[in-house]
Amino acid sequence: MANTNKNCADNLPKSTDKDHLSRDYDDSFIVSKEYRESLPDMQNANARHITGSNVPILKVGISNFKLPLKYIVQNSDTIELETSVTGNVSLQAGQKGINMSRIMRVFYDFQERVFTLDLLKEVLQDYKKTLNTYRAEIRLDFNYPIMQTSLRSDLSGWQYYKVSYEGILDEQDVFHKRMHFDFIYSSACPCSSDLAEHARQVRQAYSIPHSQRSTARISVELDPKSHLFVEDLQSIALAALKTETQVMVKREDEQAFAELNGAYPKFVEDAARLLFAQLNEDKRIRDFQVACAHLESLHSHDAIAVIHKGVPGGFNGHVDDFSALIR
Repeated sequence: MANTNKNCADNLPKSTDKDHLSRDYDDSFIVSKEYRESLPDMQNANARHITGSNVPILKVGISNFKLPLKYIVQNSDTIELETSVTGNVSLQAGQKGINMSRIMRVFYDFQERVFTLDLLKEVLQDYKKTLNTYRAEIRLDFNYPIMQTSLRSDLSGWQYYKVSYEGILDEQDVFHKRMHFDFIYSSACPCSSDLAEHARQVRQAYSIPHSQRSTARISVELDPKSHLFVEDLQSIALAALKTETQVMVKREDEQAFAELNGAYPKFVEDAARLLFAQLNEDKRIRDFQVACAHLESLHSHDAIAVIHKGVPGGFNGHVDDFSALIR
């Protein structure tokens, strides 16, 4: 076996013989134009280099590259937030791959801009042009702060919301601008409330209705000429559900929150329908979907509900990871 390996090594061209290769990193080496052009480029290789089936790929790109981006807030100020970016494009049959670094480089060309949903269209147009693709998507994930005032003690604290901006430039160059927003609230069980009241009235038995932390993930697609602030979605969710979890709490606030839960008990079905009613009234929103999850304090499982507007070709109600809503 040793002799066979030696014979193979002897047959190697001198330029690739490992004994003749330098193991020292050359920090003085300068890349010339000619050298750069000589570098192999497998991403742009022709179809004969494709392994597996020569079929289109719906999405290919990069996920979770992070950078600080500026966003506009409702009062017209700007805020800089750490953002996780996912960018992907379609890949046609006959193409080996894409130049992944171009997705990031194109995005960095816009990093000094103030980001809105409409700006994503410009980014996606550059993706289509530089990557020669027929469909492009981008998603920005960040935690957005809104100052919340306590219910009765007049204290204030920052509530953080999980938010996503999503842009899609489809095969017909139609731009879809979407927002995803997580709203965390308390859900007092109407059944438990009635049963506790029955025990008090009929048997003079003291009991406490149960409630639990819950999450509604609101996804909206905006009318092309409309704009929606994160604060707008927070206001819509609060108007619908009333019982948002609190940041700063003294005794009078805790008592107020108990009264608030008593005034607005809700099943998961109620939460979904209440949000539907509010979202459906907003003319800026052309399509929407809501997924709710209640981390049950009575059961060892969670209660879930999904509802959507039903626009043809829009949100289809598909949600398969409800555990991501419970936190």
